[in-house]
Amino acid sequence: MFGLGGTELLVILILALLIFGSRLPSVMRSAGQSVSAFKQGLNEIADATEAERA
Repeated sequence: MFGLGGTELLVILILALLIFGSRLPSVMRSAGQSVSAFKQGLNEIADATEAERA
């Protein structure tokens, strides 16, 4: 996964916990909503281009 091993992912996780602490759940929720909105936008663009082709 992106050329990262288990140790690197563990270090990143520990740093995230230290930096964000108790805010981590809300940060992850916001990131998830952003990804969902991005995917929805991509789907809308794909649908629009398919409609133009038809």
